[in-house]
Amino acid sequence: MRILVLSDSHGRTNVIDKILSEQPETEYVFFLGDKTSDIEDFEFIYPQKQFFVVCGNCDYCSSYPSVSVANVCGKRILFTHGHNFSVKYGTQRLLAAAKENNYDIVLFGHTHIPTTLYEDGVYLVNPGSCGNSREGAPSYAVIDITDSGVMPIIIRI
Repeated sequence: MRILVLSDSHGRTNVIDKILSEQPETEYVFFLGDKTSDIEDFEFIYPQKQFFVVCGNCDYCSSYPSVSVANVCGKRILFTHGHNFSVKYGTQRLLAAAKENNYDIVLFGHTHIPTTLYEDGVYLVNPGSCGNSREGAPSYAVIDITDSGVMPIIIRI
């Protein structure tokens, strides 16, 4: 099973459209904020996919929560934009929240820099920015969950 993780599109819906069309096998799409309105139409275009959305620091007046939890394929996933966890200064607060609440995977954005870490039994994945990267080409993440385990992959656009 494959999860698609997007963040920080900042108005570049054409990039989201391209990513979704290039990843037809994904069943779940996580959007980690900073222009939640960018993802909303795609929920109707791809009704076979389940979308999970949180707002970011640039999503003024958004009705989406800034932090949420999902259970996917037997894994507990904490997902957030990350600004309320001060992720620009490290992942310590995210990791502490994950350990305290027994999350298997933590998804976050905000830094515009892609990251995959495995610490103390927790996968921490930042897909970077699909719209405006601060390090190299724009990016997104896919996470394959199989009987063999969890495999996060960063893909440059």
